[in-house]
Amino acid sequence: MTKAQDTDDAEDFCRICGYDEERFWEHSVPRSAICPCCGTESGIGDMGEPTWEGLTGIREYRGHWVGNGAQWRSPTLRPKGWDLLKHIANIPPEWR
Repeated sequence: MTKAQDTDDAEDFCRICGYDEERFWEHSVPRSAICPCCGTESGIGDMGEPTWEGLTGIREYRGHWVGNGAQWRSPTLRPKGWDLLKHIANIPPEWR
């Protein structure tokens, strides 16, 4: 089990960017949490199953966010020395 998933059926990571300091999904239900990094609200921009079809929208949103400079929605929460590649490495393989 990854750091991001500490209970069955809970996701403590953003499916778009990998931010892992908040619970975004619980029991397959989005918690409507807004990611302070990429700005995605769980249940809005990250719907789908970890299948090719389900990941298409998630990958498009992630590409849009990265393509526009990977700007933080809440810049004051951005860690000093933040590294985009290390950050998105938090995304579990099934959501990449």
